Amino acid sequence: MKSILTDDISIPAVANFVQHGEGTPVILIHGIAASLHDWDDLIPELSQNGYAAYALDLLGHGESPKPDFHTYQMDWIFEHFEHWMRSLRLTEPAIVIGHSLGGYVALEYARRVSAWTRGLILVNPFYSRLQLNPLLRRSYSRRNLRGYLASKAPVWMYRAFVDIGSVVMGRNQGALHSLPERIRMQTALDYARTAQGVYRIPNVISDMTDFLPHINTPTLVVWGDRDQTLSPASFSEMVSRMPRAAGKSVRAGHVPHQSNAGEFNQMVMEFLRELR
Repeated sequence: MKSILTDDISIPAVANFVQHGEGTPVILIHGIAASLHDWDDLIPELSQNGYAAYALDLLGHGESPKPDFHTYQMDWIFEHFEHWMRSLRLTEPAIVIGHSLGGYVALEYARRVSAWTRGLILVNPFYSRLQLNPLLRRSYSRRNLRGYLASKAPVWMYRAFVDIGSVVMGRNQGALHSLPERIRMQTALDYARTAQGVYRIPNVISDMTDFLPHINTPTLVVWGDRDQTLSPASFSEMVSRMPRAAGKSVRAGHVPHQSNAGEFNQMVMEFLRELR
């Protein structure tokens, strides 16, 4: 298996991914402890409207390699992603869509490889530790305790937490659940198979705030105004800092692309049509 040497650490170069449709490339990047299945509702919409949708499992996630490190570094995640992007041998710049941690990867790609980034769609993007609520910030800082506990928890326990969160958010939206059954099951499975070291990433990322004014790519920022993971106010602040960004909030939590798939897909397609 080919490897990438970064920071004197060798990480596998292969990435698990899917590709559907033909046309302008759209890259889909999931968040922490998730997988390419985050985009199961968006991929058909893209492929049916003349786009080539590419969704991958980031390093340490899904069915991509999971090196046995106690702490993953953001540079490793990005190097793995960038190597995969090069392997696609795209012939035109891509639109990059990222959720949460995937939003960080998308921003970093646009910053480093701006010529090959046609547009950005950032969904509840994570760009600074200051976005985290204080409880989460402390939990990520405790010597990877979060990752250790996560690696020992059974799927049924994850499912219980996911169901509770779905019910709480569903009541805010006037429904029993905010997430469909298939998504709740997949979310629990994705948490259970994420590498332990991944859970340390929020504590070791660099703050992207100062770079935002220099990212000149056309950008749409979409967020749930009831996000309990990242501060909703941070997303409107992000829009104000980016020279070519527009923002749209929806009545949702941290995963509007899953809880409000129809509404989200419509926003995506409208943005993509404007780029043509």
